[in-house]
This record gives sequence, structure tokens and C-alpha cells, in this order.
Amino acid sequence: MEFKDILKDLRMEKGLTQEELAKQINFSLSVVNKWENGKKNPSVDAIKVLAKFFNVSTDYLLGLEE
Repeated sequence: MEFKDILKDLRMEKGLTQEELAKQINFSLSVVNKWENGKKNPSVDAIKVLAKFFNVSTDYLLGLEE
């Protein structure tokens, strides 16, 4: 599974829109949208923020572990 798909699944499991997620992690809606569409990869710092927010490992977010 790719990062974009993992991110979308995690977001939907929490019942959040892209806009709600963006506000909660202090990133713009356009950045979250680009991540989910595979148009942009997140920075290392963004991956850390997302892992903490979703309570998953960075390896999980990157598709390195299930």
C-alpha cells in the first residue's frame, strides 16, 4: 500500500475530511490534498506529525509494515 492510500484510510477511519485533518495537524488543505492524490510527498517532519496524530509508526505510514 502506498502512503497516499494509507493516509486516506487513516483519515477516513477517524471520520475526518481533508480540511478537518489539515486544521488539526496545522497544515494547509492543499498540502493534505496533494499528499492523498500522490502529487507531493510529505517531509520527514510531516510524517512524524501524522504518525503521532494517528498513533501509528512512521514505518506503517510509509507502508513498510502492516
